[in-house]
Amino acid sequence: MHTMIRCTALTLLLGGLLAPLACSSSVAPAPSTVEDATIPVAALRADFDQLYRQLQAAHYDLYARRTRAEYDALFERMRAELDVPLRRDQVLLHFQRFVAFGRVAHARLDLPFERWASYREGGGTALPLALRINGDRAFVLQESGGSAGIAPGDQVLAVDGQPVLEWMQRLGELVSADTDYLLHAQMEGLLPLLGWLTLGEVDGVELTLAGVDGGTREAWLAARTRAEVTAVEAAAPALARTDMQARDARMLAHGIAYLRPGPFYDNRADAASPWDRSAYRTFIDQAFADFLAAGARDLLLDLRDNPGGDNSFSDLMLAWFADRPFRFSPAFDIRVSDATVASNQARLDSQPVDAGSASADLARLYAGQAPGNHVSYSIPLVPPREGDRFQGRVHVLVNRHTYSNAVGVASIVQDYGFGRVLGEETSDLASTLGAMEHFTLLHTGLSVGYPKARMLRPSGDARPRGVVPDVVLPRPVNDGSEDRVLQRAIEEVVRSRMSEEAKRRDTALILGEEQRG
Repeated sequence: MHTMIRCTALTLLLGGLLAPLACSSSVAPAPSTVEDATIPVAALRADFDQLYRQLQAAHYDLYARRTRAEYDALFERMRAELDVPLRRDQVLLHFQRFVAFGRVAHARLDLPFERWASYREGGGTALPLALRINGDRAFVLQESGGSAGIAPGDQVLAVDGQPVLEWMQRLGELVSADTDYLLHAQMEGLLPLLGWLTLGEVDGVELTLAGVDGGTREAWLAARTRAEVTAVEAAAPALARTDMQARDARMLAHGIAYLRPGPFYDNRADAASPWDRSAYRTFIDQAFADFLAAGARDLLLDLRDNPGGDNSFSDLMLAWFADRPFRFSPAFDIRVSDATVASNQARLDSQPVDAGSASADLARLYAGQAPGNHVSYSIPLVPPREGDRFQGRVHVLVNRHTYSNAVGVASIVQDYGFGRVLGEETSDLASTLGAMEHFTLLHTGLSVGYPKARMLRPSGDARPRGVVPDVVLPRPVNDGSEDRVLQRAIEEVVRSRMSEEAKRRDTALILGEEQRG
């Protein structure tokens, strides 16, 4: 994934984590005649057999987080449950529970967002709730239904009498995630959908909340239509919110340069192509030129809530302060399979001929390889920028919703020693099984995504963890109207600078005394 590997490279090599979850909810409803038809039992079981067989053959490591014995037992049980004809959306959920059991985020069937959109547009109700899990405690992040006695920041102990973490785990069976932390982070924005898929259409749920006095209280959370949620949100006091998708470059006090690069693709509404870097290059170059002209001593790079993108964009930014060549991964190992070769060939067949494309590179790698063999995709080093560069201190601010290539940027900064990472641990992994490909099930036509490769962070640490900050800055559940994390990050930058200056003064005094002695 160097500058020659653009849009297709990101999809081929990394694979998306949340992009389908975030972007698919606004698509037009699918025709109900297709979705409402039932599929015979024999066809269901044939597709379930194909699902498991092709996952075993194509997934980079299907048993990375579950044993084969566990998966085999689940397969037999879930196959036996396919004993009546089902609609396609019911099949999707059954199959996704099976795939999600493997606890690999990049193995999944995408949830039925089209049916969800149709349901909501038709006046369907859902639970207007978002929960944030901090450790072993759950807090109300947002309640958009106007339910009495429920407010952001409230701790939730139980839902309908079931301990809240058990309730969340039940809904989370439909979400592919490597860790509970990643699972809970993804569920923050998916809870209304997951509640509808798991519980069906309900009037509401009873929440058990922790009282400030140490006691408990009950509160009814009523299900709401989309129109009712919109009305509640419109009547609520307006809060100042930062658009984390917008690009921002400015000087703060104390000689701190603040850069929010936004997604690492061209996200302008009028962009000719999301993968044209010209406008992004102009923004980055002008930002750093302004920082240098202003005498900036520290750079605060804000990657919170950043969905990622392509490293051919982020490399332009990193090269401004890198002091040696860098790359996002020292090892990109791909497992060859018939499904992977076919998926790559389908892209080649549908794309204009480009001998230098990532698909063409992969086709050359796969040539002559037997299924099950492993090949290495070479990631070239990126040199520091020639000419002027920023040589001050660098601080990267991340949170649990820093994803994909933005996690890669934080990993590069941390592992190459370009700067420090502040904030909360990313839920997306720094070393991951990814590079999603897809195969299609014969009878249902369902598309199944799977990871074909393992990507290691620059340090080579293969542990399934996100980027762990050098300085932890917890995110409040209820921010109110102020960005308190950013305020604390600025304070930390100033504090660390003063500490370094004090150490230098002490060292100078000691050396001076030694010389005089």
